[in-house]
Order: sequence, then structure tokens, then C-alpha cells
Amino acid sequence: MNAMNQQILDAVDNIADRLIVVSRDIHAHPELNYAEHYAHDLLTGVLVEQGLEVTRHAYGVDTAFEAVVGDAGAPEVLVLLEYDALPGIGHGCGHNVIAAAGLGAGLVAASLAKELGGRVRILGTPAEEGGGGKIAMARQGAFASGIAAMMIHPADADLIKMDSIAVHTVDVTYEGRAAHAAAAPWEGRNALDAAVLGYMNVAALRQHIRPTERIHGIITEGGEKPNIVPRRAAAKWYVRSDTISTLQPLKARVVSCLEGATSACGCSMSTTWDDHTYADVCDNMAIVNSFVSNMATLGRLVRDPRTDGRSVMGSTDMGNVSYLMPSIHPMVKVAPDGVAIHTEEFAHYAGSESGDEGVLIGAKAMAMTVVDLWTNAELRSGAAAEFGSVTSDVDVLAR
Repeated sequence: MNAMNQQILDAVDNIADRLIVVSRDIHAHPELNYAEHYAHDLLTGVLVEQGLEVTRHAYGVDTAFEAVVGDAGAPEVLVLLEYDALPGIGHGCGHNVIAAAGLGAGLVAASLAKELGGRVRILGTPAEEGGGGKIAMARQGAFASGIAAMMIHPADADLIKMDSIAVHTVDVTYEGRAAHAAAAPWEGRNALDAAVLGYMNVAALRQHIRPTERIHGIITEGGEKPNIVPRRAAAKWYVRSDTISTLQPLKARVVSCLEGATSACGCSMSTTWDDHTYADVCDNMAIVNSFVSNMATLGRLVRDPRTDGRSVMGSTDMGNVSYLMPSIHPMVKVAPDGVAIHTEEFAHYAGSESGDEGVLIGAKAMAMTVVDLWTNAELRSGAAAEFGSVTSDVDVLAR
């Protein structure tokens, strides 16, 4: 191990107790999308404690923040923190680990920026769990500069990436006509029937989509009383595909299925797509390889899910960032094999000693990777060249 890496490890160890307290504290105070006021104040408070200037409520998002260290014009690397939780199960996705690991990596990088001629931007990015916080920030210029962005995500294995797929959410409303269900049902037009038939149409579609695609929905409104023909029904659907480009035609097929039910039931239908689409993550393998090498120095073997048979599938607004600059989103093991994210069991491990270890491992590997980007011109050019091949035929921030 070279002297600089040892310096980084020592620096993380020096603040290890503080990072673990932060992780446990966020874990004990779970907050939902755009309501992460406790985590925002805690994280920005630690940054100020450590002598950094912090912009609170950054980029027009109340629970976002930013701290920048290093000269303008120096190679700028973004370290991203997430800290929102899930309804009911708290930190079942382990964002407390993400926040504390990013805090540690950012603080250590900040302490070395002047010495190494680099620049680090520590970004607090709220509302990943469906709220599109990074997309809202991007629309205000949060990712307009930088040579790379990175974060880690806890899982049940050390993996180079998550199998991240694009997703867009749509709210569907059916309008019919009310009538007495016993006295004059023929006068009614049943909106619930339309919602149910639409659901069945999509169920039939599922056998004719690609293995990388997913469609799932729920009926959120189904009428007022059984003896009234439902005049209104509503549903919410998630449409997912492996890339932002292939998502678009799948969305059109889903809408056709949902609309088909209106003819049978004599109802009308309206759709409201969420104002942000989560893109797939384009993992920059040049930077991933640097991270993997740094994890190896810490005694951790990071596997490739494409060849190892292990994978974590989901969607994240980090995908949108990866279309704006070279980005990585590796997974760090904090739970036993087979413990899935978004479960109560995973939430337990995220707040345990194994979660604490994930915080420190993630902070160390990311800090070393930041330094690699600052000091290795070949790595920077390789990452930039690879990113040049990332193309999409849609504006991932607007659709």
C-alpha cells in the first residue's frame, strides 16, 4: 500500500467514531422524501464542525446541501450522500450508511484537496426513494461541473454495480357514471370495471415484454359504496425497462392496454406521468476498476453481478447523474448473503456493526478513488472517453 493510501485510511480511522454516530443517528431518525430535516441538519453540522463552508437548502431543494473544497479549475469530483428512508420500514435501503460513508470520504478528500491540487464537492441529495431529488437538483445546475460523481450503496454483497433499470410512474384516473347498483345499474358506467380490465390487460402484456422489463401497479381508488356504480377509479403504475431509451416504447404499450378498457366499459381515462423519469445507471468502468482496486487493498473482493450470479435490481436517480458525467454506484456488503434491500431485516443490519463496517469501508474506498481521479491523468482521460460513448435519444431530466 502506498503512503497516500495509508494516509487516507488513517484519516478515516481518526473520524471513525464520529461517522458511526452519524450513521446510527440517521438510522434512528428515519425521514421520508424531502422531509429529511434532521439528517440535513446533522450532516451539515458535522461539515461545519470540521471547518467546511456549507450551503444549506442548496439548488432549490430544502433538504439538499453542498460543501466545496479546492481551487476552481482543479479536477472536481462529486461525492454524493443519500439519507431518506422508506415508509414503514425506515432505513430498509440503508441510506444512513450511504450518508455517513459519503461524509467520511468527502471530509478526507477535503483535507487533501489543496495538497493534491484537486477539488471535491460534497452533495447532500435527498428524496432518492421515488422523489427524484437528484433530478430536481440537476435542473438547477447541481451537476453542471465535475469530472466524476460517486456514491456507494449497501447490499448483501460487494458488487461493482446494481442492476439499475429506468422507471417512470404514472397515475391513471377512470371516469364513469354513478347509478344505483340495484335499482338501475344499466344507467351506470363502471369506472372500477375499467380499472380492473386495464389491470388485466397489463397482466396479459407482461408475458410479451423482455426479461429486463417490469410493470407493476395497484388500484388506489375503487368507488364509494358497493351499492353505487363506481363513477371514478384510480391506479398507480410503475413502468421499468433496462434503459431510458427502451422505456419509452414500453410506456406507450402500457397506456394502450389501460386505454383499451375504456371502450368496454364506456368510461374515459386520463394519465398523469410523474415529472421525472429515473434513468438506468451507466456505470463508468474506468472509475469502477479504480474503486475495485482500492477495495482490494482493504481486503474486499468486489464481484461483477454479470458473471458472479449475484445481483441487486432496482431503480435510482443516480442513473440520471450518470448521463451527465462519469459516475459509479457500487454496492458494499453490510448484510448476510440473501438479505434483500427494502426489508425490515436489511434495516436491522444497516444500523448494526456490519453497517458500521460498511460506512468505514465505503468512506475509505471512495476517498482513495477520489485521489486516484485527481492524481492519475490517464484515469481521467479514460473515464472521459468512456463517458463520451454514453448516449440517449431522450432528455433524461425532462421525461
